Amino acid sequence: MNQTETVPARTLTLLLGLTVGVIAANLYYVQPLVAMISNALGIATSSAGLVVTFTQVGYGVGVLLLVPLADLLENKKLIITLMMVAVAALLGLAFATHVIPYFIAALVLGVGTSAVQIVVPYAAHMASDSHRGRVVGSLMSGLMLGIMLSRPISSLLTDLISWHAVFFLSAALMTVMAFVLYKLLPPRQPEHTENIKYTRLIASMGELFVNTPVLRRRAIYQAFMFGAFCLFWTSAPLYLMSETYHLSQTAIAIFAFAGVAGAISAPFAGKLADKGLSTPATIVAMIAAIASFAVTHIVEPGSYVALGILVFAAILLDAGITATLVLGQRAIFSLKPEYRGRLNGLFIATIFVGGAAGSYAGAWAYAHGGWMMTTIVGTLFPATALVYFATEWVTGFRKNQN
Repeated sequence: MNQTETVPARTLTLLLGLTVGVIAANLYYVQPLVAMISNALGIATSSAGLVVTFTQVGYGVGVLLLVPLADLLENKKLIITLMMVAVAALLGLAFATHVIPYFIAALVLGVGTSAVQIVVPYAAHMASDSHRGRVVGSLMSGLMLGIMLSRPISSLLTDLISWHAVFFLSAALMTVMAFVLYKLLPPRQPEHTENIKYTRLIASMGELFVNTPVLRRRAIYQAFMFGAFCLFWTSAPLYLMSETYHLSQTAIAIFAFAGVAGAISAPFAGKLADKGLSTPATIVAMIAAIASFAVTHIVEPGSYVALGILVFAAILLDAGITATLVLGQRAIFSLKPEYRGRLNGLFIATIFVGGAAGSYAGAWAYAHGGWMMTTIVGTLFPATALVYFATEWVTGFRKNQN
Protein backbone atom coordinates (compact mmCIF):
# COMPACT_ATOMS: atom_id res chain seq x y z
CA MET A 1 0.00 0.00 0.00
CA ASN A 2 1.30 3.46 -0.87
CA GLN A 3 1.39 5.34 2.36
CA THR A 4 4.01 7.45 4.04
CA GLU A 5 3.25 6.58 7.64
CA THR A 6 5.42 4.28 9.71
CA VAL A 7 2.76 1.55 9.75
CA PRO A 8 3.91 -1.32 7.48
CA ALA A 9 1.73 -1.88 4.42
CA ARG A 10 0.81 -5.44 5.38
CA THR A 11 -0.08 -4.39 8.93
CA LEU A 12 -2.32 -1.62 7.63
CA THR A 13 -4.07 -4.03 5.26
CA LEU A 14 -4.71 -6.48 8.11
CA LEU A 15 -5.95 -3.64 10.30
CA LEU A 16 -8.42 -2.47 7.66
CA GLY A 17 -9.56 -6.06 7.05
CA LEU A 18 -10.27 -6.46 10.76
CA THR A 19 -12.06 -3.11 10.77
CA VAL A 20 -14.48 -4.00 7.98
CA GLY A 21 -15.26 -7.32 9.70
CA VAL A 22 -16.02 -5.66 13.04
CA ILE A 23 -18.19 -2.99 11.40
CA ALA A 24 -20.08 -5.26 8.99
CA ALA A 25 -20.99 -7.72 11.74
CA ASN A 26 -23.40 -5.11 13.14
CA LEU A 27 -25.73 -5.71 10.20
CA TYR A 28 -26.14 -9.40 11.02
CA TYR A 29 -25.95 -9.85 14.79
CA VAL A 30 -29.71 -9.61 15.19
CA GLN A 31 -30.74 -12.08 12.48
CA PRO A 32 -30.71 -15.16 14.77
CA LEU A 33 -32.25 -13.10 17.60
CA VAL A 34 -35.33 -11.76 15.83
CA ALA A 35 -37.83 -13.88 17.77
CA MET A 36 -36.20 -13.23 21.14
CA ILE A 37 -35.89 -9.45 20.70
CA SER A 38 -39.39 -9.05 19.25
CA ASN A 39 -40.84 -10.98 22.21
CA ALA A 40 -38.89 -8.86 24.68
CA LEU A 41 -40.12 -5.61 23.10
CA GLY A 42 -43.70 -6.79 22.56
CA ILE A 43 -43.52 -6.76 18.77
CA ALA A 44 -46.14 -8.87 17.00
CA THR A 45 -44.89 -11.93 15.13
CA SER A 46 -46.12 -10.50 11.84
CA SER A 47 -43.90 -7.42 12.36
CA ALA A 48 -40.87 -9.19 13.85
CA GLY A 49 -38.89 -8.69 10.65
CA LEU A 50 -38.70 -4.96 11.42
CA VAL A 51 -36.05 -5.80 14.03
CA VAL A 52 -33.70 -6.41 11.09
CA THR A 53 -35.30 -4.13 8.52
CA PHE A 54 -34.64 -0.80 10.26
CA THR A 55 -30.90 -1.46 10.40
CA GLN A 56 -30.90 -2.45 6.74
CA VAL A 57 -32.81 0.69 5.78
CA GLY A 58 -30.34 2.84 7.72
CA TYR A 59 -27.46 1.10 6.00
CA GLY A 60 -29.02 1.74 2.60
CA VAL A 61 -29.45 5.43 3.44
CA GLY A 62 -25.84 5.65 4.58
CA VAL A 63 -24.52 3.91 1.48
CA LEU A 64 -26.40 6.23 -0.87
CA LEU A 65 -26.07 9.53 1.00
CA LEU A 66 -22.91 9.30 3.17
CA VAL A 67 -20.50 6.91 1.42
CA PRO A 68 -20.19 9.33 -1.56
CA LEU A 69 -18.72 11.84 0.91
CA ALA A 70 -15.51 9.80 0.63
CA ASP A 71 -14.99 11.72 -2.64
CA LEU A 72 -15.39 15.04 -0.82
CA LEU A 73 -14.21 14.83 2.81
CA GLU A 74 -11.06 13.60 4.54
CA ASN A 75 -11.58 9.84 4.76
CA LYS A 76 -10.04 9.05 8.15
CA LYS A 77 -12.24 11.53 10.02
CA LEU A 78 -15.32 10.40 8.12
CA ILE A 79 -14.72 6.73 8.95
CA ILE A 80 -14.12 7.34 12.65
CA THR A 81 -17.10 9.71 12.94
CA LEU A 82 -19.48 7.15 11.46
CA MET A 83 -18.03 4.43 13.69
CA MET A 84 -18.75 6.50 16.79
CA VAL A 85 -22.29 7.10 15.52
CA ALA A 86 -22.62 3.31 15.36
CA VAL A 87 -21.27 2.97 18.92
CA ALA A 88 -23.89 5.38 20.23
CA ALA A 89 -26.59 3.42 18.39
CA LEU A 90 -25.33 0.10 19.78
CA LEU A 91 -25.56 1.44 23.31
CA GLY A 92 -29.07 2.63 22.52
CA LEU A 93 -30.00 -0.89 21.40
CA ALA A 94 -28.40 -2.44 24.48
CA PHE A 95 -30.47 -0.28 26.83
CA ALA A 96 -33.69 -0.27 24.76
CA THR A 97 -36.78 -1.59 26.54
CA HIS A 98 -39.44 -0.17 24.21
CA VAL A 99 -40.11 -0.50 20.50
CA ILE A 100 -39.69 3.11 19.30
CA PRO A 101 -36.27 3.74 20.92
CA TYR A 102 -35.11 0.36 19.62
CA PHE A 103 -36.17 1.12 16.04
CA ILE A 104 -34.56 4.58 16.12
CA ALA A 105 -31.29 3.12 17.41
CA ALA A 106 -31.43 0.33 14.81
CA LEU A 107 -31.88 2.88 12.02
CA VAL A 108 -28.95 4.97 13.27
CA LEU A 109 -26.80 1.84 13.60
CA GLY A 110 -27.34 1.09 9.93
CA VAL A 111 -26.28 4.62 9.00
CA GLY A 112 -23.11 4.35 11.09
CA THR A 113 -22.31 0.90 9.74
CA SER A 114 -22.09 2.32 6.23
CA ALA A 115 -18.55 3.36 7.27
CA VAL A 116 -17.44 -0.07 6.08
CA GLN A 117 -18.03 1.05 2.49
CA ILE A 118 -15.72 4.02 2.99
CA VAL A 119 -12.93 1.84 4.39
CA VAL A 120 -12.87 -0.35 1.26
CA PRO A 121 -12.28 2.42 -1.35
CA TYR A 122 -9.88 4.06 1.12
CA ALA A 123 -7.78 0.89 1.04
CA ALA A 124 -7.99 0.80 -2.76
CA HIS A 125 -6.66 4.37 -2.89
CA MET A 126 -3.69 3.43 -0.71
CA ALA A 127 -2.80 0.38 -2.83
CA SER A 128 -0.76 0.34 -6.01
CA ASP A 129 -2.42 -0.78 -9.26
CA SER A 130 -0.50 -4.06 -9.29
CA HIS A 131 -1.59 -4.99 -5.75
CA ARG A 132 -5.07 -3.46 -5.59
CA GLY A 133 -6.85 -6.78 -6.15
CA ARG A 134 -4.93 -8.46 -3.34
CA VAL A 135 -5.65 -5.61 -0.95
CA VAL A 136 -9.37 -5.60 -1.79
CA GLY A 137 -9.34 -9.39 -1.45
CA SER A 138 -7.88 -9.14 2.03
CA LEU A 139 -10.57 -6.68 3.07
CA MET A 140 -13.31 -8.85 1.60
CA SER A 141 -11.98 -11.77 3.63
CA GLY A 142 -12.44 -9.61 6.71
CA LEU A 143 -15.89 -8.55 5.55
CA MET A 144 -17.10 -12.10 4.97
CA LEU A 145 -15.60 -13.28 8.25
CA GLY A 146 -17.50 -10.52 10.04
CA ILE A 147 -20.74 -11.46 8.30
CA MET A 148 -20.41 -15.20 8.85
CA LEU A 149 -19.12 -15.03 12.44
CA SER A 150 -21.71 -12.49 13.56
CA ARG A 151 -24.64 -14.93 13.59
CA PRO A 152 -23.06 -17.76 15.62
CA ILE A 153 -21.39 -15.28 18.00
CA SER A 154 -24.67 -13.51 18.72
CA SER A 155 -26.49 -16.84 19.18
CA LEU A 156 -23.91 -18.25 21.56
CA LEU A 157 -23.51 -15.00 23.53
CA THR A 158 -27.26 -14.75 23.93
CA ASP A 159 -27.42 -18.32 25.21
CA LEU A 160 -24.67 -17.57 27.75
CA ILE A 161 -25.74 -14.07 28.88
CA SER A 162 -28.50 -12.19 27.04
CA TRP A 163 -29.17 -10.46 23.74
CA HIS A 164 -28.23 -7.13 25.35
CA ALA A 165 -24.67 -8.44 25.78
CA VAL A 166 -24.28 -8.70 21.99
CA PHE A 167 -24.68 -4.94 21.57
CA PHE A 168 -22.44 -4.12 24.53
CA LEU A 169 -19.69 -6.33 23.10
CA SER A 170 -19.99 -4.79 19.65
CA ALA A 171 -19.90 -1.25 21.10
CA ALA A 172 -16.69 -2.12 22.95
CA LEU A 173 -15.09 -3.62 19.83
CA MET A 174 -16.09 -0.64 17.70
CA THR A 175 -14.67 1.81 20.25
CA VAL A 176 -11.35 -0.01 20.38
CA MET A 177 -11.13 -0.16 16.60
CA ALA A 178 -11.95 3.55 16.25
CA PHE A 179 -9.16 4.40 18.72
CA VAL A 180 -6.65 2.20 16.86
CA LEU A 181 -7.60 3.76 13.54
CA TYR A 182 -7.24 7.24 15.04
CA LYS A 183 -3.69 6.36 16.07
CA LEU A 184 -2.51 4.42 13.03
CA LEU A 185 -4.58 5.29 9.97
CA PRO A 186 -2.92 7.70 7.51
CA PRO A 187 -5.20 10.61 6.53
CA ARG A 188 -6.49 10.82 2.97
CA GLN A 189 -7.89 14.02 1.51
CA PRO A 190 -9.70 13.53 -1.84
CA GLU A 191 -8.22 15.45 -4.75
CA HIS A 192 -9.99 17.94 -7.01
CA THR A 193 -12.95 18.50 -4.69
CA GLU A 194 -12.72 22.28 -4.33
CA ASN A 195 -15.67 23.02 -6.60
CA ILE A 196 -17.83 19.98 -5.85
CA LYS A 197 -20.90 20.56 -3.72
CA TYR A 198 -22.73 17.79 -1.89
CA THR A 199 -25.90 18.17 -3.96
CA ARG A 200 -23.91 17.86 -7.18
CA LEU A 201 -22.05 14.89 -5.71
CA ILE A 202 -25.29 13.00 -5.07
CA ALA A 203 -26.86 14.06 -8.36
CA SER A 204 -23.87 12.72 -10.29
CA MET A 205 -24.48 9.17 -9.02
CA GLY A 206 -27.32 8.56 -11.46
CA GLU A 207 -25.13 9.68 -14.33
CA LEU A 208 -22.32 7.42 -13.17
CA PHE A 209 -24.56 4.36 -13.04
CA VAL A 210 -25.96 4.99 -16.52
CA ASN A 211 -22.64 5.95 -18.15
CA THR A 212 -20.32 3.42 -16.47
CA PRO A 213 -21.01 -0.04 -17.94
CA VAL A 214 -18.33 -1.77 -15.86
CA LEU A 215 -20.00 -0.55 -12.68
CA ARG A 216 -23.50 -1.36 -13.88
CA ARG A 217 -22.67 -4.88 -15.00
CA ARG A 218 -20.54 -5.83 -12.02
CA ALA A 219 -23.17 -4.46 -9.63
CA ILE A 220 -25.95 -6.48 -11.28
CA TYR A 221 -23.81 -9.65 -11.34
CA GLN A 222 -23.14 -9.29 -7.64
CA ALA A 223 -26.76 -8.44 -6.84
CA PHE A 224 -27.80 -11.85 -8.17
CA MET A 225 -24.91 -13.58 -6.40
CA PHE A 226 -25.64 -11.88 -3.09
CA GLY A 227 -29.30 -12.72 -3.56
CA ALA A 228 -28.31 -16.40 -3.66
CA PHE A 229 -26.23 -15.93 -0.50
CA CYS A 230 -29.10 -14.32 1.42
CA LEU A 231 -31.57 -16.90 0.12
CA PHE A 232 -29.41 -19.76 1.39
CA TRP A 233 -28.75 -18.30 4.83
CA THR A 234 -32.41 -17.33 5.26
CA SER A 235 -33.74 -20.79 4.42
CA ALA A 236 -30.94 -23.07 5.68
CA PRO A 237 -31.71 -22.49 9.40
CA LEU A 238 -35.39 -23.30 8.73
CA TYR A 239 -34.35 -26.50 6.96
CA LEU A 240 -31.96 -27.48 9.74
CA MET A 241 -34.61 -26.94 12.43
CA SER A 242 -37.21 -28.93 10.52
CA GLU A 243 -38.11 -32.59 11.03
CA THR A 244 -35.37 -33.52 8.57
CA TYR A 245 -32.49 -32.59 10.89
CA HIS A 246 -33.94 -31.38 14.22
CA LEU A 247 -30.89 -29.19 14.96
CA SER A 248 -30.90 -26.86 17.96
CA GLN A 249 -30.15 -23.15 17.80
CA THR A 250 -26.64 -23.79 19.10
CA ALA A 251 -26.05 -26.50 16.50
CA ILE A 252 -27.19 -24.13 13.76
CA ALA A 253 -24.75 -21.55 15.10
CA ILE A 254 -21.97 -24.10 14.75
CA PHE A 255 -23.16 -24.87 11.21
CA ALA A 256 -22.87 -21.15 10.40
CA PHE A 257 -19.20 -21.26 11.38
CA ALA A 258 -18.62 -23.61 8.43
CA GLY A 259 -19.50 -20.90 5.95
CA VAL A 260 -16.57 -18.84 7.21
CA ALA A 261 -14.24 -21.13 5.25
CA GLY A 262 -15.64 -19.66 2.04
CA ALA A 263 -13.92 -16.35 2.80
CA ILE A 264 -10.61 -17.97 1.88
CA SER A 265 -11.43 -17.38 -1.79
CA ALA A 266 -11.11 -13.58 -1.43
CA PRO A 267 -7.31 -13.19 -1.57
CA PHE A 268 -7.06 -15.74 -4.39
CA ALA A 269 -9.67 -13.87 -6.40
CA GLY A 270 -7.78 -10.63 -5.82
CA LYS A 271 -4.52 -12.14 -7.07
CA LEU A 272 -6.23 -13.52 -10.17
CA ALA A 273 -7.71 -10.09 -10.89
CA ASP A 274 -4.27 -8.48 -10.56
CA LYS A 275 -3.00 -10.99 -13.16
CA GLY A 276 -5.78 -10.08 -15.62
CA LEU A 277 -7.75 -13.29 -15.05
CA SER A 278 -11.02 -11.75 -13.86
CA THR A 279 -13.07 -13.33 -16.64
CA PRO A 280 -12.26 -17.02 -15.98
CA ALA A 281 -12.36 -16.38 -12.21
CA THR A 282 -15.85 -14.88 -12.52
CA ILE A 283 -17.11 -17.84 -14.55
CA VAL A 284 -15.73 -20.38 -12.08
CA ALA A 285 -17.21 -18.46 -9.12
CA MET A 286 -20.67 -18.31 -10.70
CA ILE A 287 -20.60 -22.01 -11.60
CA ALA A 288 -19.53 -22.81 -8.02
CA ALA A 289 -22.58 -20.92 -6.71
CA ILE A 290 -24.87 -22.84 -9.06
CA ALA A 291 -23.31 -26.17 -8.05
CA SER A 292 -23.65 -25.38 -4.35
CA PHE A 293 -27.44 -25.75 -4.54
CA ALA A 294 -27.31 -28.84 -6.77
CA VAL A 295 -24.95 -30.88 -4.55
CA THR A 296 -27.40 -30.79 -1.64
CA HIS A 297 -29.52 -33.35 -3.50
CA ILE A 298 -26.78 -35.92 -4.08
CA VAL A 299 -27.92 -38.11 -1.17
CA GLU A 300 -31.13 -38.57 0.76
CA PRO A 301 -31.60 -35.71 3.29
CA GLY A 302 -31.50 -36.31 7.02
CA SER A 303 -28.29 -38.34 7.33
CA TYR A 304 -24.91 -37.22 8.63
CA VAL A 305 -23.56 -37.51 5.10
CA ALA A 306 -26.30 -35.20 3.82
CA LEU A 307 -25.54 -32.73 6.59
CA GLY A 308 -21.85 -32.83 5.66
CA ILE A 309 -22.74 -32.13 2.04
CA LEU A 310 -24.88 -29.18 3.18
CA VAL A 311 -21.84 -27.82 5.03
CA PHE A 312 -19.77 -28.23 1.86
CA ALA A 313 -22.49 -26.44 -0.13
CA ALA A 314 -22.38 -23.50 2.30
CA ILE A 315 -18.60 -23.23 1.90
CA LEU A 316 -18.80 -23.51 -1.90
CA LEU A 317 -21.53 -20.88 -2.15
CA ASP A 318 -19.77 -18.44 0.16
CA ALA A 319 -16.51 -18.91 -1.75
CA GLY A 320 -18.23 -18.09 -5.04
CA ILE A 321 -20.03 -15.03 -3.70
CA THR A 322 -16.86 -13.73 -2.00
CA ALA A 323 -14.81 -14.18 -5.17
CA THR A 324 -17.23 -12.25 -7.40
CA LEU A 325 -17.44 -9.50 -4.77
CA VAL A 326 -13.66 -9.06 -4.87
CA LEU A 327 -13.55 -9.21 -8.65
CA GLY A 328 -16.35 -6.65 -8.92
CA GLN A 329 -14.81 -4.17 -6.53
CA ARG A 330 -11.38 -4.64 -8.11
CA ALA A 331 -12.96 -3.71 -11.46
CA ILE A 332 -14.74 -0.58 -10.27
CA PHE A 333 -11.76 0.60 -8.22
CA SER A 334 -9.69 0.50 -11.40
CA LEU A 335 -11.82 3.34 -12.75
CA LYS A 336 -11.29 7.03 -11.98
CA PRO A 337 -10.01 7.43 -8.38
CA GLU A 338 -11.98 10.64 -7.78
CA TYR A 339 -15.24 8.70 -8.25
CA ARG A 340 -14.49 5.69 -6.04
CA GLY A 341 -16.70 6.69 -3.12
CA ARG A 342 -19.71 7.17 -5.37
CA LEU A 343 -18.95 4.09 -7.47
CA ASN A 344 -18.74 1.95 -4.37
CA GLY A 345 -21.93 3.44 -2.98
CA LEU A 346 -23.80 2.55 -6.17
CA PHE A 347 -22.24 -0.91 -6.29
CA ILE A 348 -23.23 -1.76 -2.72
CA ALA A 349 -26.71 -0.22 -3.04
CA THR A 350 -27.42 -2.42 -6.06
CA ILE A 351 -26.15 -5.50 -4.21
CA PHE A 352 -28.36 -4.55 -1.29
CA VAL A 353 -31.44 -4.80 -3.54
CA GLY A 354 -30.38 -8.27 -4.65
CA GLY A 355 -29.83 -9.38 -1.06
CA ALA A 356 -33.27 -8.16 -0.01
CA ALA A 357 -34.87 -10.02 -2.93
CA GLY A 358 -32.94 -13.17 -2.04
CA SER A 359 -33.98 -13.06 1.61
CA TYR A 360 -37.63 -12.73 0.63
CA ALA A 361 -37.37 -15.41 -2.04
CA GLY A 362 -35.71 -17.82 0.39
CA ALA A 363 -38.49 -17.58 2.96
CA TRP A 364 -41.19 -17.75 0.26
CA ALA A 365 -39.65 -20.73 -1.53
CA TYR A 366 -39.15 -22.75 1.64
CA ALA A 367 -42.69 -22.05 2.82
CA HIS A 368 -44.20 -23.11 -0.52
CA GLY A 369 -41.98 -26.00 -1.57
CA GLY A 370 -39.49 -26.89 1.12
CA TRP A 371 -35.81 -27.35 0.39
CA MET A 372 -36.40 -28.56 -3.19
CA MET A 373 -38.15 -25.34 -4.17
CA THR A 374 -35.53 -23.34 -2.28
CA THR A 375 -32.66 -24.84 -4.26
CA ILE A 376 -34.48 -24.36 -7.57
CA VAL A 377 -35.08 -20.67 -6.87
CA GLY A 378 -31.58 -20.33 -5.41
CA THR A 379 -29.99 -21.75 -8.56
CA LEU A 380 -31.79 -19.17 -10.69
CA PHE A 381 -29.90 -16.30 -9.04
CA PRO A 382 -26.30 -17.23 -10.00
CA ALA A 383 -27.53 -18.81 -13.26
CA THR A 384 -29.04 -15.48 -14.27
CA ALA A 385 -25.79 -13.73 -13.36
CA LEU A 386 -23.84 -16.19 -15.54
CA VAL A 387 -26.18 -15.70 -18.51
CA TYR A 388 -25.93 -11.93 -18.18
CA PHE A 389 -22.14 -12.20 -17.91
CA ALA A 390 -22.13 -14.17 -21.17
CA THR A 391 -23.84 -11.25 -22.94
CA GLU A 392 -20.60 -9.28 -22.61
CA TRP A 393 -19.43 -11.03 -25.77
CA VAL A 394 -22.80 -10.85 -27.54
CA THR A 395 -23.08 -7.09 -27.01
CA GLY A 396 -19.44 -6.39 -27.78
CA PHE A 397 -18.87 -5.07 -24.29
CA ARG A 398 -15.95 -7.45 -23.69
CA LYS A 399 -14.34 -6.45 -26.97
CA ASN A 400 -14.63 -2.78 -26.11
CA GLN A 401 -12.95 -3.38 -22.77
CA ASN A 402 -9.85 -5.04 -24.25
